[in-house]
Amino acid sequence: MEIHLPKIHQGKVRDVYEVDDQHLLMVASDRLSAFDVVLPDAIPRKGALLTQISNFWFQMMEPIIKNHLTQIPVAQVISTADDDLIQRAVVVKKLRALPCEAIVRGYIIGSGWKDYLESGAVCGIQLPKKLQQAEQLDQPIFTPSSKAQVGDHDENISYKQLTNLIGSDLARQLKEVSLTIYEKASQHAKKNGIIIADTKFEFGLDEHDELVLMDEVLTPDSSRFWNTSNYQVGTSPESYDKQFIRDYLETLDWDKQAPGPHVPQELIEKTAEKYHEAYRRITGKVFNQ
Repeated sequence: MEIHLPKIHQGKVRDVYEVDDQHLLMVASDRLSAFDVVLPDAIPRKGALLTQISNFWFQMMEPIIKNHLTQIPVAQVISTADDDLIQRAVVVKKLRALPCEAIVRGYIIGSGWKDYLESGAVCGIQLPKKLQQAEQLDQPIFTPSSKAQVGDHDENISYKQLTNLIGSDLARQLKEVSLTIYEKASQHAKKNGIIIADTKFEFGLDEHDELVLMDEVLTPDSSRFWNTSNYQVGTSPESYDKQFIRDYLETLDWDKQAPGPHVPQELIEKTAEKYHEAYRRITGKVFNQ
């Protein structure tokens, strides 16, 4: 539906509108992106599922960290809001976003695995020798990245670089909070058959310069979820996201530049079911269509 508010940002998945000086409307779309290109097909209900998964985690983590959610109903801001918009949108506080992403890795996979193979370390953190792909680390590690300009890729940075970027006190707080959230979420997820291999968090500062958790949190888009039943060390486990689609795109003669190709309907449906399954396992509820 049409939203009659000033749009101040359009990301690959989320659109952000200005409500007033202190509040924003954040809307998660069903848009599908891969390799930083928005594809012509969408994943039905993906935006609503991502929003509701995030809301579940925000509430669980409230004893640890404040978050950007307000108690303002979407229908109060958009009087014509239908059920679909209400499920995919949230009214949030306007914050000063930190110029970094807080990444926590509990398992060695992805870019961390590539770095480890090259140097035996991830973001300057030396790891034990002879780790296997997808192996659980003795302790989760905090590996921040700098936020790239639109069109560029985020870059992994060391903890020292992070302190230069945001200051030592804030860097320490970011690290402690991120690891605490990850530990709590991992325990909850594991009880429900999901391993959180790694995840990224975004934070901002409020009007009192207090740290606030923002954007999305612990979704299949911002995290690498694995099924505990088929997890195997030494492999690259299947994740609860658009991995099917990325694998399919790798088989095409496509230069990973826009416009992206269409994706077969069966892969769209298979991916949608993965998002639904993640929601069911995490929240203990079936998503209300």
